[in-house]
Amino acid sequence: MVRDGYIYGGSLIAVAALVAWATGSQVWAIPPLLLAAFFLWFFRDPHRNVPAGDGLIVSPGDGLVTETVTISTPRGERQRISIFLSVFDVHVNRSPIAGVLTEVRYQKGQYLNAMNPKSAERNEQNIVTVRGKNCEVTFKQIAGLLARRIVFNLSEGAEVERGQRVGLIKFGSRVDVLVPAEALIRVKVGERVKGGASIIAAMPEAAPMVVKAVATEKVNVVPQGAHA
Repeated sequence: MVRDGYIYGGSLIAVAALVAWATGSQVWAIPPLLLAAFFLWFFRDPHRNVPAGDGLIVSPGDGLVTETVTISTPRGERQRISIFLSVFDVHVNRSPIAGVLTEVRYQKGQYLNAMNPKSAERNEQNIVTVRGKNCEVTFKQIAGLLARRIVFNLSEGAEVERGQRVGLIKFGSRVDVLVPAEALIRVKVGERVKGGASIIAAMPEAAPMVVKAVATEKVNVVPQGAHA
């Protein structure tokens, strides 16, 4: 469990005990106890089996794939995979590849609904770029309508492993992943993924076995500005 779970949950349990003592009735302790149970569940941090193999890119978070689209960036053409995290999903974020953090940049912004395509640019977010052996991947921790805090535990220059825990976004949010234009997308809009465990893309020259397995799959590309 993430440390925040003990802080929120423990505080509410203490409140429940105080309310029960002050009122002389355990009934009034039920609401804070229910909230405590929610926070203990929300901040869960389950173990994940991280896939092994060169060139694999895993999801940085749990949630629903809402968009896969090709975009233009200052560094050239990239493919963007957007993942929506509801309050029912695990909110711990993980590194999509192994490598070195070449950029960690926090950006203030709005709190639009994370399902809104405009949230990718306008919302509060933390932009992280990882340079690996065969590719460079950027992922964004994007605050949503309810999220009010983004947590990232590492700094530029740090080395990370694929699937390593790197932070979290509190409550509803979104994660965008920018992968190289030549990467093969392994997920479709409407598919659910798990952080650190689900393969969302693969580099063709580094993972021939993976490429062969997905060569006949139809990649679901949604025009920019659309969403599921």
